Amino acid sequence: MSQIKYYILAFCILFTSVLIAQDNDIEDIDVINLRIDNTIIQSEFDIKRGDYFNAKENLEEALALAKKSNNRKSQGIIYSKIGELEFTINEFDKSLASLIKAAEIQRDIEDNQNLAVTYSIKGALHAGKEEYNDALGYLNSAKTLFKENDLDVKIPEITLNEGKVHLKLNDYKTAKSLFEKTIVLAKKNNQSHTLSKALIYNSKALSKLGNSEQAISSALEGLEVAQSNNQIDNIDEAYLSLSAIYENNKDYKQAHNYLQKHSRISDSILTLERAVISPGQGQTDYIEAFNAEEFKKLKKQVEKQESDSNLAKITTILSIALITILSLLTLALYKNNNIRLKSNNMLQEKNDDLIEAMKRAELASKTKANFLSTVTHELRTPLYAVTGLTNMLLEEEPNEKQIPHLKSLKFSGDYLLTFINDILQINKIEANKVELDPVLFNLKTKVENVCSALNNSALDNNTKMHYSYQSDLPQTFIGDNLKISQILINLIGNSIKFTKDGDIWVRVYSIANNGNDHTLRFEIEDNGIGISKEKQDNMFESFSQGSIQINRKYGGTGLGLSIVKGLIEILKGKIYLKSELGKGTTFFFEIPLTYAPETVKIEKEDYTKNISKLDINNIKILIVEDNKINQMITKKILNKMNLQCDIVDNGEAAVEKVKENNYNVVLMDIHMPGISGLEATKIIRTFDKELTIFALTAVTLEDKMHEFDEAGFDDIISKPFKQEDFEKKLYEVLSSNQNSLASH
Repeated sequence: MSQIKYYILAFCILFTSVLIAQDNDIEDIDVINLRIDNTIIQSEFDIKRGDYFNAKENLEEALALAKKSNNRKSQGIIYSKIGELEFTINEFDKSLASLIKAAEIQRDIEDNQNLAVTYSIKGALHAGKEEYNDALGYLNSAKTLFKENDLDVKIPEITLNEGKVHLKLNDYKTAKSLFEKTIVLAKKNNQSHTLSKALIYNSKALSKLGNSEQAISSALEGLEVAQSNNQIDNIDEAYLSLSAIYENNKDYKQAHNYLQKHSRISDSILTLERAVISPGQGQTDYIEAFNAEEFKKLKKQVEKQESDSNLAKITTILSIALITILSLLTLALYKNNNIRLKSNNMLQEKNDDLIEAMKRAELASKTKANFLSTVTHELRTPLYAVTGLTNMLLEEEPNEKQIPHLKSLKFSGDYLLTFINDILQINKIEANKVELDPVLFNLKTKVENVCSALNNSALDNNTKMHYSYQSDLPQTFIGDNLKISQILINLIGNSIKFTKDGDIWVRVYSIANNGNDHTLRFEIEDNGIGISKEKQDNMFESFSQGSIQINRKYGGTGLGLSIVKGLIEILKGKIYLKSELGKGTTFFFEIPLTYAPETVKIEKEDYTKNISKLDINNIKILIVEDNKINQMITKKILNKMNLQCDIVDNGEAAVEKVKENNYNVVLMDIHMPGISGLEATKIIRTFDKELTIFALTAVTLEDKMHEFDEAGFDDIISKPFKQEDFEKKLYEVLSSNQNSLASH
């Protein structure tokens, strides 16, 4: 049925063109452009059904029309499509000539979006010709242009091809890094074909680096994705990769098993190979030549494995099977093409719907990220002033009547900062941007400290806390203790909030272990107000607190449990809830942790004292900040450390100050009138590449971090910052500078 629709569409296009030609001796430009678009669409139909000869004829017809109407943009696009088609059918020299023409036109008219596409094809072409340096150059240019034109969805294919080139160059570490980056980006953009291919090629790099276990795992994951999406080419690639890995491990039985699987789908692969498939003797000649070449490759692999694993009988049977399959392929090819055409048309309709949905989702995601970036920046900037001034006033011996008010102000500022951080953390969890930071820590002490810190709040509610830790359970583990603390604080804090005149039990014990690897269960039980059955299903959703009355009575944002669930999933754990209205609630969560013996503790450094030991008279710091209150706060923090500083309120003045003075550190705000902190830093880097420049900013979304790196910042200090972190970064830079001068 889809074929009939296609031919009806083609007939309509042709009939319309004839009528127009009869009515007008000289066609209107708009009509010619319409014919160009229709002819390109016709060629795309031909490509999808494997009719490459007709596809090229249609593209050449479209090119003639584009030249007739002097449509330079269409000429560039068509030359690029012709070059890609010629590359597909292995006409490398013709492909290169077409792509060069496309690039010349696109550069001339500054059609950078389509130029990026042309460069990406040229990169793949040079890689196919084993001209790897040229390949990397064009792929990098394509990637830059895609980024500049907000076409991030195109980046995964580029990084994948870059990884393939580095694999060919035996630079396995770089290849692995690029494949891993592709995997992350492909998952983010829901690009299953690229994801599968990246996982499979990553297995090749891992195998070359000697990590066979991870290589097999990556190949199997890529195979699973390919099978789930019926990606025949990637399934075949996965089989070959697994065969090579097992052969390298001298597991010849498994190697031969996967090679067998490859041979079983070779007939399907051949229908999708780069071939000029059209009726006549040319088709038959091509198939016979291809089959002979493919059979030689397979026979060579099988003979090698036969000598290694003594599988001569199986190999003989496999060879006969291959000959039979390849002989039957020619007869089945026409029927396969018809079936594939119908399937492709059906898939195209589904793909169009999927692409549209992905575009809407991507737009919504970008809108959300931009909204959060703007709102949190606008909130953090005044919050920096609130928290900074409050801390200063508390340190300046206020009178007793002022202390309660200042503490209330500090509490409000801390609460607002926590709320902002919760929103950002949920956004990071949803975007898969939360990273693990495993360290050695004492679990028993950690839970005790959390319980101790929250005990006063429990006592305020006349509630007793009870803590039990399994007696024979080790105390020191490797894990992300900060995330575990955050989970416990949220869950225990919830229990305290909803329990008056009652009890809370915190229990930690092991439910399974394999050597040093434990699965630990944490229980937080209370006899508070409980949660109704109908509300329990939604408790882990953002802004969910059971009811409006509960929100008004007990306060809070309703973000805690959503964060808890996200963090536990990141830790590869699970969380459960058991509750009965009026009788209390129990939260259980289970996470894997690895036991490790305790090491020597390092005392916390006093960086303020360390800074005072430096030659502070020769230290000069520049503060670039347009907010007067923030200027005062940052200056006071530096003066407290006996450090002197200059202040300017815009980027232009900062550039001039750096030219006129020798500063040790520049604290650069980002959002300012005139040129931004990013632009000012880029200008400074043109004449001073050694100066230490910190971005002192309220921007926190990780999506922006690459902009800071490209501008030339040495580090980022988020406002409002922890004073200890600020002092540590300053000390490390200043001490390093003085040591460097002393050595010279």
